[in-house]
Amino acid sequence: MTARPISETIASLMPRAKAELTELVAFQSVADPAQFPKSECEAAADWVADALRAEDFQDVALLDTPDGTRSVYGFLPGPAGAPTVLLYAHYDVQPPLDESAWLSPPFELTERDGRWYGRGSADCKGGFIMHLLALRALKADGGVPVSVKVIAEGSEEQGTGGLERYAEAHPELLAADTIVIGDTGNFRVGLPTVTATLRGMTMLRVTLDTLEGNLHSGQFGGAAPDALAAMIQLLASLRAEDGTTTVDGLATDTEWDGLQYPEADFRKDAKVLDGVGLIGTGTVADRIWARPAVTVIGIDCPPVIGATPSLQASARAQVSLRVPPGQDAAEATALLTAHLKAHAPWGARVTVEQVGQGQPFRADTSSPAYTSMAQAMEVAYPGEKMQTSGMGGSIPLCNTLAALYPEAEILLIGLSEPEAQIHAVNESVSPQELERLSLAEALFLRNYAESKRA
Repeated sequence: MTARPISETIASLMPRAKAELTELVAFQSVADPAQFPKSECEAAADWVADALRAEDFQDVALLDTPDGTRSVYGFLPGPAGAPTVLLYAHYDVQPPLDESAWLSPPFELTERDGRWYGRGSADCKGGFIMHLLALRALKADGGVPVSVKVIAEGSEEQGTGGLERYAEAHPELLAADTIVIGDTGNFRVGLPTVTATLRGMTMLRVTLDTLEGNLHSGQFGGAAPDALAAMIQLLASLRAEDGTTTVDGLATDTEWDGLQYPEADFRKDAKVLDGVGLIGTGTVADRIWARPAVTVIGIDCPPVIGATPSLQASARAQVSLRVPPGQDAAEATALLTAHLKAHAPWGARVTVEQVGQGQPFRADTSSPAYTSMAQAMEVAYPGEKMQTSGMGGSIPLCNTLAALYPEAEILLIGLSEPEAQIHAVNESVSPQELERLSLAEALFLRNYAESKRA
């Protein structure tokens, strides 16, 4: 099998892909109306829908999901008797964080040092462009050999579960023989990788109340219980001295037996400062793929500028817990909730609100679709063989799809390799990875169709 004709087609389509990704990145599609206008997500959804219609997709629809966001669906019929493949990506993005730390505007795709920078360029607007590239190349080189369903989610980054609940209520919509989730990434640039496991997650918002109102720290400090100090102490209880996550009743000693992540490489990828140690115990792969990890992702407290000498009557924090395969996210939520309530100091009043939750995922890498993908990746990445890794992040939809369609094979690929810095400032995508993974996906679809005919 030769990839030359289709690879040349994809190469010729890259300028168009860059122009389209520029348009898509420009939408400030953070699915949190408290931070960005809802109209930005709606406009991004319309853009995705128009792109599918332009590729002759049928039944293109904006799906109003139960969390108040929109996912985009479309169907491209293939030859009679051909298998159906579902391609997934999401168009919503993380907020840009500190915009002053970006070297170029976060919502303007900017080329620099051989990479394209912009929020969502890799996670996961680039994933949608990857799907378009693969399909366009196949259409130009004999046709798409399978029936294709595309679903572009509108609230994946918020973890609110809208698409999962919609799929459960409409189980026929996303039914497919195999599913390609375009929202993970290669272990590193140039090393073709499928993701075999995902950690699940739970998100809790905890509020501590200690006083009826703020007090003067000179007049009352030393005896009156300060809610912010109580919150600091409570959050500190979630980690051991070495940084290991410590939630009462939650196992933290699972080991990873696959591809390893050398500590020196991890320090470089994570940009750990010289002299600062890593946290936790075990191998790096154990810590990020096989064990739970708690993160305090936000605290409501007075900013330093303008702060007054006051004891705080109330404090609030948002806590994320990543849940590894083999553990149940609902059980982990209950354990984390119980821990927060049990460890609040001084009898502080505790309120815990669940914000989001998703189960961990483990793929069956022995399935025929993985053979088709391995063959495709060897061609798209000459001299390399497909690797299998874990991923510390969460894609709750995977478990929903696995439960709804137990016979479907699920593969996870994507553009979020370490240099992409997803969820951080200066997120970027490698155009070479976009080109090679689009080729791999196109060849996979062709291989998969042939395997079903055999």
